Amino acid sequence: MNIGDFNDIPESRVSSATVYHQFDIGAAIGAERTAEYPGPRGWGLRRMTRFYFGEYIAGLLFLFAVASFIFLAPETLVRPGRMIISMIDRILKKTLDFTGALLGLILCLPVFIIIPILIILDSPGPVFYTQDRVGINRRKRSRRSYRCDTGNDRRSRERRREDYHGRPFRVIKFRTMVNDAERNCGPVWATKNDPRITRLGRLLRKTRIDEIPQLLNVLRGDMSLVGPRPERPKFVSDFATRVPGYGIRLKVKPGITGLAQVTNGYDSSLQSVVDKVKKDGDYIRNWSIWSDVRILMRTVLVVLTGRGAC
Repeated sequence: MNIGDFNDIPESRVSSATVYHQFDIGAAIGAERTAEYPGPRGWGLRRMTRFYFGEYIAGLLFLFAVASFIFLAPETLVRPGRMIISMIDRILKKTLDFTGALLGLILCLPVFIIIPILIILDSPGPVFYTQDRVGINRRKRSRRSYRCDTGNDRRSRERRREDYHGRPFRVIKFRTMVNDAERNCGPVWATKNDPRITRLGRLLRKTRIDEIPQLLNVLRGDMSLVGPRPERPKFVSDFATRVPGYGIRLKVKPGITGLAQVTNGYDSSLQSVVDKVKKDGDYIRNWSIWSDVRILMRTVLVVLTGRGAC
């Protein structure tokens, strides 16, 4: 059809479209530009800002958020069910520690009356014995990845003057050794038939009664009822370099009893420490609130039989 043929079409058959609304951001526009569409040149600053934010900036922010969630989001957010179960387990463990320690102290009130009297009659010295131990290591990585010299008041070294590999605290026990037992020999393991242990102390160690005051450490938050036994700073520094995987014990709170304690007893050699670290690793990897309950029940049997005591 030629262009001139349009002149032969009756006027009644010619249709036209009339634009009767104003175009705005987000309105669909046909292929042909109409006279009523003002274009960006006719927009004010506010409309231009809304347009470019909606078309460009919001889109880039959305892409950045999606990429951050895919590559940077922790597994707990990707799997919320596991996060909820983990939170419930932690709440149950804290509840078990608090209620168990409080109930234990109430039930053991006669022990706190009788045992101190017997200790005083058996040997001179204090009733309770406190000792430095190493607890949970809450520091996940080095505090300073580079040296910062932007001011004179900046610290150029770590706040910790000595690395204990964990949070130090003082454990409380009934005294089972003679007073100042380590004055000459220093920190050493207790051995079978250790001459430093008193007559009453042997009974307290065999029945684990000397551990009862550590319920106070549980209430203070230093320890848990079940977990790896806390070790002394000197031994921790030594074992951290000599025993493979020793650091896994410091990822959780130490406990009054644990899987290694009800199966291996007290440490007596480096090999016993290696075996204990394996047990502690199995406990940490397979932990559940029911495993704590089972270990507490096995601890009762150990106390009644005296198995594994020095």
